[in-house]
Amino acid sequence: MSDAAPTTPPASQPNSSPSNSLETVRVQLDTIDDQIHDLLMRRAEIIEDIRKAKGHNAKIALRPGREAQIIRRLLARHRGELPRQAMVRLWRELLAGTTAMQGNVTVAVCDTDASAGFTQLAREHFGVLTPLRAHRSPAQALADLSAGAAATAVLPLPSEADGPREAWWMALMQKDDPRIHVIARLPFWTRRPEGTPRVQALVVGVTAPDASGEDRSFIGLECAADISRNRLSGLLEAAGLKPVSVVLRRDAGVPDARALVEVDGMLGDDDPRLARLDPALRRPVVLGGYAIGVGE
Repeated sequence: MSDAAPTTPPASQPNSSPSNSLETVRVQLDTIDDQIHDLLMRRAEIIEDIRKAKGHNAKIALRPGREAQIIRRLLARHRGELPRQAMVRLWRELLAGTTAMQGNVTVAVCDTDASAGFTQLAREHFGVLTPLRAHRSPAQALADLSAGAAATAVLPLPSEADGPREAWWMALMQKDDPRIHVIARLPFWTRRPEGTPRVQALVVGVTAPDASGEDRSFIGLECAADISRNRLSGLLEAAGLKPVSVVLRRDAGVPDARALVEVDGMLGDDDPRLARLDPALRRPVVLGGYAIGVGE
């Protein structure tokens, strides 16, 4: 019989058990969440300081170009397994919340889609709890904007198949008071996961668009009814404005054609290239512009 002392099992290590390891991770996550929350509250304090500096009577200034810069910068530095589209969603909700701190941001939506795609698109961009006013026609949505019942309006992307009532962009050529501009294009996150709306829209507002550094603009103009698309594009390029897309309308009973031209860059009313346009392209009006979306 051996004289060796009997062995005893080693004492258990509390921190090595799965339950304790999970609890440790949860504590770490709670700490990180608190830090994130602290920073969000600090960010809100700075937004409130800005609001007070503007004064209580200041109008809400939508800054889609600035918002695009923020999201692009964050995506450029993003690393790890958190999906990039999740980053966009998080910041879209954050931006919607801080914009709402500056006043009521109601969005008028012209939703002609049977599946309410334009309403879903507006929710995606402006936040799920942002007040929306749904309309069946562009004129109704624009009326909300002009009357001050909405801070911005979401309208279907123009098409040559639109009827006269759907060609809302022609009203912007009149430069009514308040003047309405195109300020954004949706969706901003262009890679569309399954189940997301496939419609495209333009956002308009009574403030001029702000440049993001990667932008496109829209120009409205008049021309002869029999002008060809190649002729129109050639005249634009001769002035230094290469078109990205063209919507050309020839409505019955109207002697002139109307064209909606999309070009690279953010144009202003005083852009010298407008003065270089051939006289055949009459009354050019910059209708606004938008920050090019992301999705890669």
